[in-house]
Amino acid sequence: MWQYEKKLQFPINIKTPNPKLASFIISQYGGPDGELAASMRYLSQRFAMKDNVTKGLLTDIGTEELAHLEMVGTIVHQLTKNATTTQIENSPMAAYYIDHGRGVYPAAASGVPFNAMTLASKSDPITNLVEDMAAEQKARTVYENILRVSDDPDVNNVIKYLRQREIVHFQRFGEALDTIQRKMCEKKTIVPGVKF
Repeated sequence: MWQYEKKLQFPINIKTPNPKLASFIISQYGGPDGELAASMRYLSQRFAMKDNVTKGLLTDIGTEELAHLEMVGTIVHQLTKNATTTQIENSPMAAYYIDHGRGVYPAAASGVPFNAMTLASKSDPITNLVEDMAAEQKARTVYENILRVSDDPDVNNVIKYLRQREIVHFQRFGEALDTIQRKMCEKKTIVPGVKF
């Protein structure tokens, strides 16, 4: 089902330390709209899907989100690994550093640790897919906010790649939603299991 290739989906080679930028990007690691939440959401929701095609879609995108989690963690690591203690001290990363050093820990840019309450998983496929489309748009927005505050081309190239994948995922979830709704109309059901 899942094969891990020991390489990043997109190459990352950041030359300039920037703990301030790392403090923003960490949100896509463990924030409410980040990659950890997305991967857990989709891999949990797949069990509610009635057909193997949609279940496969959620599995594929959920595992790709794990690859994105690895990429975001790599960005944060590369932005902080060669930063001086003074650079970290004079950045929003200072409080994070006291608890985690240069380790990568799932938290939002605001400092709030990852919370599974950000996951949404219902037994209704339509509810899940609508949530997934919204989640992809929220992640796209966060990536665009990062691009607004970053002037590092080594970071921006990766962020642009990740933002584009959010757009593709949004489109795939929309296609799955259309298919499920069309099938429900053919069966004359509005809610799964409820006929009208």
